[in-house]
Amino acid sequence: MTEELVIEILKEVFYTTFIILLPILGVSLVVGIIVSIFQAATSIQEATLTFVPKILVTAITIILLLPWMMDKVISFTTKILTMFNTVIK
Repeated sequence: MTEELVIEILKEVFYTTFIILLPILGVSLVVGIIVSIFQAATSIQEATLTFVPKILVTAITIILLLPWMMDKVISFTTKILTMFNTVIK
């Protein structure tokens, strides 16, 4: 296993992780900003008001995007196993 191959694998790992997590983190960020604006407008400073909507929307986002995320992970795994198969031979 060469150094270039290890770097390529790590690059693929970080890229795949970033692509999978970006929509989830983006939705959580948008909900957090909306809740913060609501809190600033109403002067309600309740800690659970920020936590509960973000966790619910994040869970819903994960459930809705699960087929897409699994497709990305399966294609990544297939690519890595194929790469190892060609390196071993």
